[in-house]
Amino acid sequence: MIKSLLIANRGEIACRVMRTARRMGIRTVAVYSDADAKALHVRTADEAVHIGPSPARESYLVGEKIIAAAKATGAEAIHPGYGFLSENAEFAQAVLDAGLIWVGPKPASITAMGLKDAAKVRMIAAGVPVTPGYLGEDQSVTRLQAEADAIGYPVLIKAVAGGGGKGMRRVEAAADFAEALASCRREAVASFGDDRVLIEKYILSPRHIEVQVFGDSHGNVVHLFERDCSLQRRHQKVIEEAPAPGMDEATREAVCSAAVRAAKAVDYEGAGTIEFIADASEGLRADRIWFMEMNTRLQVEHPVTEEITGVDLVEWQLRVASGEPLPKRQDELSINGWAMEARLYAEDPGRGFLPVTGMLERFAIPSTVRATRWLHEGGTAPMESAPDVRLRVETGVAEGDTISPWYDPMVAKLICHAETRLEAIVGLSKMAWDARIWPVKTNAAFLGSLVVMPDFTRGMIDTGFIDRHLDEVTADVEMPEWLRDLVAQRLARRDPAPATIGFRLNAPSQTAVRFSDRSSTWTGRADGRVSYGQEAYPIVTDEGDALLVTMQGTTWKLTPERVSGGAGGAASDGAILAPMPGKVIAVEVSAGDTVTKGQKLLVLEAMKMEHALTAPFDGIVAELTVTAGAQVQVEALLARVEAAE
Repeated sequence: MIKSLLIANRGEIACRVMRTARRMGIRTVAVYSDADAKALHVRTADEAVHIGPSPARESYLVGEKIIAAAKATGAEAIHPGYGFLSENAEFAQAVLDAGLIWVGPKPASITAMGLKDAAKVRMIAAGVPVTPGYLGEDQSVTRLQAEADAIGYPVLIKAVAGGGGKGMRRVEAAADFAEALASCRREAVASFGDDRVLIEKYILSPRHIEVQVFGDSHGNVVHLFERDCSLQRRHQKVIEEAPAPGMDEATREAVCSAAVRAAKAVDYEGAGTIEFIADASEGLRADRIWFMEMNTRLQVEHPVTEEITGVDLVEWQLRVASGEPLPKRQDELSINGWAMEARLYAEDPGRGFLPVTGMLERFAIPSTVRATRWLHEGGTAPMESAPDVRLRVETGVAEGDTISPWYDPMVAKLICHAETRLEAIVGLSKMAWDARIWPVKTNAAFLGSLVVMPDFTRGMIDTGFIDRHLDEVTADVEMPEWLRDLVAQRLARRDPAPATIGFRLNAPSQTAVRFSDRSSTWTGRADGRVSYGQEAYPIVTDEGDALLVTMQGTTWKLTPERVSGGAGGAASDGAILAPMPGKVIAVEVSAGDTVTKGQKLLVLEAMKMEHALTAPFDGIVAELTVTAGAQVQVEALLARVEAAE
């Protein structure tokens, strides 16, 4: 078994690998750039090595520096994580040439699956179904146009060396083909240094289905079932789940068996993912699911597979890289429950998902869920309650850390495992909507709204789902009036003289609270009668002199400007109102007097009890309407205090 491991990556995947390595007794080494000098993965590792400036091309993408760091620290093996150099066959070979263990597939396997056209030729030979299209050597505009015309529009132009949604164009009609081809080639050259393309039939109701495969050096290959990654934005995955909704056993067997054949065709070792595109216009059918590509690494969404199978895929990677056989045979693997993952990013959905940077002054995500959530089946049927579910957070940041402008703005992956799909939705929405993150803006509200949409809860999904519902799920969450009243009540209870707040004969006490948030100033009334809808579960927490209020994935920081005191009802303009019918038995001030916050102004007697009315803030008694002995009714104006200049 490997004794020491260098992780050639950063962020949450580096922390994820370290967690398993530490459990297995393996010493860990981190690498870091200038921007990551104080990052969580650096703090987590047993040892850390600086490898260069902040730009990835000068640090995390420089293989020579990473190999040198491994040798300098005595690391036996290198785990690439995902992204960066994880699918770079030359780097993998350089690691092996340096006498180190590469925790990943053979360089030849990476190369075989790295070019989409060559990979599809291999898949056809292995009996793996591929999408109808053209992947020939003739790359002339005339030939490509003719092939597209023969396939039938719409078609998809894809860069041969592409990935991550780059170098990809959808073409609706023959007249648009030449311009789209030129654009695709320009992007392909800029991103990959290769302008070759292939043509595929564009699937009108596409589902993105992928299968986790695993091979070892002893010739064994297994699958760990499928994942559905159909919810995407600009070809980037947003929500992933396992198993795939609507997948019957016969279709699952056909797709997963095809994935195993694909892995065996390239003599695959380690963790990999075979990605398929499905035409779901008539549901998932084995004859309408085709191979797209293979990712020769661990996937971002691997936790959902771990949750439904009970397998630690990183542990399997380390064992296979150490020469051990796969820990389980195919017949020992099974699906247990349902798992979902959401990618929480520092970005602003309301502004086109622009990345956001800054310090995470507050960062807290729920670790348990036992709450009522209403999921509308056709808009009416409630889900009674959320049972115990497993919530899991994968992150590379902690409270006080900074989201850097240099790298991907992922804050965390939110994962929920439950017995059923609807219960997993409950847990995931709870995690997203109750995430307390301040002041960095995130897509938490967007994620929570997405998974409780009626069509999503019914499994009516495809890769165009988010685009069709974008306006619905990206609208800013405005703080409702009832929540402002609830916050006002919370602030009022923190008043220096709260003993009689809420005591009224005929109605609740009324206390005015003024506070300002990022965009407005508002005066709320805490009258003890706050009520709110079934779908809303606000979290209100003290933050020094202020409050952090979180609801449906949005967090506001509210700082009170002034709060009334005692039992009196003070309006926002400093009016002192009678909180109950009674008799004024004492007047402690005169008009024109200067008073301080909390100073006693009048005493009201009701039900043989005395209740002091105090100044809501520093100021001057501008108006006094009663004298001792006066009988007053509820909410009668007794005095008015104006703020001192």
